[in-house]
Amino acid sequence: MRRTLAVLLSCFSFASSSYGWNGFGHMAVAYVAYQHLQPPAKARADKLLRLNPSYAAWKSKLPAGLTPDQQNLMLFMIAATWPDQIRGDKSYKADGPAGGNQPPALGGNENLGYSDKNLHKYWHFVNTPISQDGTPVEPSLAPNAETQIKILAPALESKAPSRVKSYDLVWLLHLVGDVHQPLHNAARFTKVQPHGDAGGNLVLLNPPPCKGAEKVSELHALWDGAVGNSDNVQEVITVAAVLPPQNVTSTDLNVDVWITESALLAQSKVYMAPVGDGKGPYTIDQAYCEQMRTVAEQRIVQAGLRLANLLNTYLK
Repeated sequence: MRRTLAVLLSCFSFASSSYGWNGFGHMAVAYVAYQHLQPPAKARADKLLRLNPSYAAWKSKLPAGLTPDQQNLMLFMIAATWPDQIRGDKSYKADGPAGGNQPPALGGNENLGYSDKNLHKYWHFVNTPISQDGTPVEPSLAPNAETQIKILAPALESKAPSRVKSYDLVWLLHLVGDVHQPLHNAARFTKVQPHGDAGGNLVLLNPPPCKGAEKVSELHALWDGAVGNSDNVQEVITVAAVLPPQNVTSTDLNVDVWITESALLAQSKVYMAPVGDGKGPYTIDQAYCEQMRTVAEQRIVQAGLRLANLLNTYLK
């Protein structure tokens, strides 16, 4: 099936995103998850995704000749990028201060479904504070990715309308991926950047930092595209199908653990030489690129398996 699907999709690409894992990374997480969904969860997911307002547009871009199962896989993968797709939709607005990157003083954690036209940019990350030089830190704000996964996952088995559950599903496909990207779970505070580096967004790099990332100029974006920067779904499938296996049990549902893992990886694998303790720009070497790729592959597979666990638990 994988070989046939890759051939059929050779002419199909889907726009990638510069938020969270990029489109390549999010679709890779979804690919892994879909392979491990139990039949009831898979059937429910396929049905709920049809209620997404972009579903018809997604389906219209698929090439002819796919089997129903192949179509459903591809649509599931594309759906994982929906929370980033809406950033280009003028009907949605940035809510909250700092251009919407901070939650509003009140609310921001409502679960309203597709009638909610807020971008909820602050749902995509958890700014776990890190200080490596003794600089005082600022606390992480809520709601965030952690709070929302804990709200949206149980809502899948609630009595909420199906359109609300569809909304919950596409966000979960995305957010479980996000919390496995180390820089979506860390904000480093230093003497040079006493108010934090926004998850590496304010740490500059000399181009080109790694092969395939010639246009990347900051640390966060480098990690977003650690497994690939192409927007071609064929390439996503080719890469995701051979990612190294990870030891994740079916009972691994603890979001707090996932986030703690990412924050620790940020300290030990992201903020390390040649990345210094300021805003840069830094010159990334080949050893850093190779280590980053290894970490990212592990996290994407873990994210996919844990996403499958969530859906197998709550989509029955």
